[in-house]
Amino acid sequence: MLVPDVTLDAVLDDAFDMIVLPGGGPGADRLDADTRIRGLLQRLSGEGKYTAAICAAPKVLASAGLLDGCRATSYPGVLDGMNLPRVDVDLKPVIRDGKVITSRGPGTAMDFALELIELLVGRAKRDEVESGLVRTEAQPAG
Repeated sequence: MLVPDVTLDAVLDDAFDMIVLPGGGPGADRLDADTRIRGLLQRLSGEGKYTAAICAAPKVLASAGLLDGCRATSYPGVLDGMNLPRVDVDLKPVIRDGKVITSRGPGTAMDFALELIELLVGRAKRDEVESGLVRTEAQPAG
């Protein structure tokens, strides 16, 4: 069980650089049903901040109106089943359209995390973190 350091109500009016919604069907459904989350997403979007979601959670961004006119991705079938004529649903692992970042699921979580690192603290930090993950083939010496 995760125990938060602070309640959502206690930080609802605080300033944030980004909000990232975790995936998972039941959790995404709970986030989607919470009007405080929708309001927070809309406020941050209006302030030009980043909003991000992975797996089933992009549907929360859609419900908040943040995917209108955007290209986005999600866990297979999540966005497709929502009747979103103004959303260009794509199958790429991670999509950034302006200040909205979406990702497909558990298998794309590392790429999603690296994209968020780059947006928040720059390409150099992303490269530093990624190099320690040994995600690419070693190049032969010489």
